[in-house]
Amino acid sequence: MAISEWIQALQDVAWPGFLQPHVEVLLLWITWAVDYIDLDYLEYLLWLLLPFFILFIFPIFLVLFIYGCVIFVHIYGHRHQIREAYHTSYWEGARVAIASFWDGVGNVWHGYELRGIENVPDEGPALFIYYHGCLPLDVYYLISKLVIHKNRSLHCVGDKFIFKIPGWRPLCKLFSITSGTVEECTEELKEGNLLCIAPGGVREALFSDPNVYDILWGKRLGFAKVIIGSRTPVIPMFTENCRESFRTPEWGRSFFRWIYEKTKIPLCPIYGGFPVKMVTHLGKPIYFDFDTVTPEEVRKTVKREIRAMIKEHQRLPGSVWQGIAQRWSAPSKKKKTDEPEQAELLQRNGAGATSPMSDTEEIVVLRRDRSGTEDDAEVDELGGI
Repeated sequence: MAISEWIQALQDVAWPGFLQPHVEVLLLWITWAVDYIDLDYLEYLLWLLLPFFILFIFPIFLVLFIYGCVIFVHIYGHRHQIREAYHTSYWEGARVAIASFWDGVGNVWHGYELRGIENVPDEGPALFIYYHGCLPLDVYYLISKLVIHKNRSLHCVGDKFIFKIPGWRPLCKLFSITSGTVEECTEELKEGNLLCIAPGGVREALFSDPNVYDILWGKRLGFAKVIIGSRTPVIPMFTENCRESFRTPEWGRSFFRWIYEKTKIPLCPIYGGFPVKMVTHLGKPIYFDFDTVTPEEVRKTVKREIRAMIKEHQRLPGSVWQGIAQRWSAPSKKKKTDEPEQAELLQRNGAGATSPMSDTEEIVVLRRDRSGTEDDAEVDELGGI
């Protein structure tokens, strides 16, 4: 039906008396727009060029279909594990199947790698403390790797708002995501589970600067109390280019952060999905003298280790294009960290960064240095994915 015929049909409708004047004005504006823009001609062009659009769009769908087949083949490669998991329980089978899917997505879209998996114990507890990217894709990929290669489930602490998203609660339950308290997380570790916490939480995810990868933990001590209470080793974790795949715009960042601090609602827009190279690095376990160490000292040590991992593995300032190019460039043996610009950015990220611990340094015994804190973030909040 032509546009003019559609307008005439609307004019012939018997509208209620209170709507009739408004409809007439609206149709008058539409008629003027049709006469000015000549929508009938645009409709003719659309039908004329539709075959050409199909010719160009079809290859795109074909490429997407091929990548879907690649992911399916990747999942099929784990069919024996999936079958065994279903024999154990239907939920375990669903977990392995979903993990295989995410492992395929990470392999195809981000060339994902996991380095340091030998630092993850085959049994017994461990607490992963990690730097939070804009979206925690690296955590999804890590969960998948551990399910497939270690046959271990990684429990996660998530921000409270994700449990309010319609339809997410069953998935959170399947993959043991919780907004647990300090006591609940301590109990999880005492039961021998693997647990991961991002002390920066949503604040770090949305408002950390991709130029410096600054750590926004503030005064949070909940995770440190979990470490001391459970007497569990800590595995520091950082993923290269975790802020390049998805980003938040620089404009309005202060305004959106002000809204978040007042309401705890993450309204900051997110853009991206860039296919950058992502490599998760798991550091050697950190042990503390749990009888004498304080939560402040634990936080200081773990933060120093993660900052050192950022310094060693992340090219600064962050760049989407360099992250994409990294997928095809040969990995260098050692990052260049003495360039003037990068050195300045690292200094902005915080003084006191050190290199990772040596292989022989396993026990960390700290002096009681009650240094000051950074900002007014919550003291006992754990953070999350």
